[in-house]
Amino acid sequence: QGEFVESGGGLVQPGGSLRLSCSASGIIFSIYNMGWYRQAPGKQRELVASITSGRNINYADSVKGRFTISRDNAKYTVYLQMNSLKPEDTAVYYCKGNYGGGIDSWGKGTLVTVSS
Repeated sequence: QGEFVESGGGLVQPGGSLRLSCSASGIIFSIYNMGWYRQAPGKQRELVASITSGRNINYADSVKGRFTISRDNAKYTVYLQMNSLKPEDTAVYYCKGNYGGGIDSWGKGTLVTVSS
């Protein structure tokens, strides 16, 4: 099922940018469908963006036009570029991988705080 490690979170002011990375190991990364999810305090985990092995991309309405998901199969990494950040984007961001509808594999998350 592999291992996924997120990085790139931190504190940023409203309107700022961050780029999250999720590095994978122990899998054939190129065949995995990948996604970024987030969970804010007191809320359920929600999908932010996803990218399939065929590079089909989907975004939550709340981040369309501001966030960009991409993947580098050679580096076993999926990225989330986040621009024009808002306080409501504050959450723990998780990376998820899945192949063939099997068991989901999750990273441990990275905290993004948007505050002045």
